[in-house]
Amino acid sequence: MGNFAAMNISGQVVWLFVLALPIACMAWTVTHEEIFSEPREYCRRRSKNDKTLLRRKFFFLFTCEYCFSHYVTILFLFLTDYKLLMDDWRGLVIGGFALVWIANVYMSLFAFLRQGIKKEKTEIEVLEKENNEGMK
Repeated sequence: MGNFAAMNISGQVVWLFVLALPIACMAWTVTHEEIFSEPREYCRRRSKNDKTLLRRKFFFLFTCEYCFSHYVTILFLFLTDYKLLMDDWRGLVIGGFALVWIANVYMSLFAFLRQGIKKEKTEIEVLEKENNEGMK
């Protein structure tokens, strides 16, 4: 922990990019990975079928990485007291939105990389299948 606003701007930016990593990791894991698939499907059903708007929105936040990253960011702001540019509530707000944005850039890059890897694997499987059929 430290006085982030008293830190030079380059130190604050380093903290911004580093602190966004666990935020992105937690948000992605809860909203995409198999380990949370059952609770996520429950939340997805409730977000579509619940009777009240408030309950639908509450359950939706567990299915959307962008939405969920805001809540994870709030947790990290509480744990670290990270502030960007200013040493008061304004620095907390600026830092919070900056963390959400960087975390979502990380998640988008991760999704893009995973998609590319999946595409390559599929192409390799198709080529292997064609080669095996050609040898028969």
